[in-house]
Amino acid sequence: MGRTSDARKKILDAAQSLIELRGYSALGVAEICKAAGVPKGSFYYFFESKEALALAVLDEHWQTQRGDWTRVLQADGEPLSRLRMLFEETEAGLRAGQQSCGTVSGCMLGNLTLELSNQTEAIRERLQRIFDAQVEMVEKVVSEAQERGEVTVADAGEAARSIVAQLEGQVMFAKLYNTTSTLDGLWGNCLALLNARPAVPAAS
Repeated sequence: MGRTSDARKKILDAAQSLIELRGYSALGVAEICKAAGVPKGSFYYFFESKEALALAVLDEHWQTQRGDWTRVLQADGEPLSRLRMLFEETEAGLRAGQQSCGTVSGCMLGNLTLELSNQTEAIRERLQRIFDAQVEMVEKVVSEAQERGEVTVADAGEAARSIVAQLEGQVMFAKLYNTTSTLDGLWGNCLALLNARPAVPAAS
């Protein structure tokens, strides 16, 4: 059974759920396999190590998240409205997770950055590439808004990095305080950071 076509996905899904709830370091291969419902031997058929599994989990998580960010940030409409929608969807996702499991799990990318970036170079590099990609996606929106005269920033790339950092930091606080209310001031702070004008109404 462990080598059937869906065993790898079962392991990935179980690992992602466990990592989101408890982090990476405390998990063992046996626990992951038990949660996935596959024999322990199946793990090493698909993954040479727990680090290799973590990298695969990151890739799958980012593939899904990239799709969501692309859908929102490249949609029709004004650039700042699209950026605000990204914040709103992030908050909605955190709220749904809290309703499902009782706690705000935060961002798996941010959680693993804090936990592992100084422990494993491969994971640090993967996380770095993912966050760089996020910044690049936001930078395109900021540049578009600047071309339209809606914001004034000295460097769109640095502004985008600050926006991603602010979003990630507020999500971390949401996890720490177990409430999504920490994201309430996020949009106003973003507008101030961008020297935006005029204020953008709430996205529908």
